[in-house]
Amino acid sequence: MWNRDEVRGKADQVKGKIKEQIGKAADDEKLRNEGTADKAAGNVEEAFGKGRRKVGETLNDLGDKIGR
Repeated sequence: MWNRDEVRGKADQVKGKIKEQIGKAADDEKLRNEGTADKAAGNVEEAFGKGRRKVGETLNDLGDKIGR
C-alpha cells in the first residue's frame, strides 16, 4: 500500500514530465528546467515514502515476532 509521500512524489514526477514536454514544444528553457526540478523532487519524495513504508513494515513484523 502506498503512503502519502509516495503518491505526492508520483504526482510531482508526472507534473514535471508534462512541464518538460510543454517546455520542449514551446522552446521554453525555464519551463523545461522547472519540469526537470519537479521530476527530481518527485523522485526524492517517492523514495522517502518508500523508505518510510519499509521501516513501518519492518517494525510491524518485529512487533509480531515479539508478540508471539
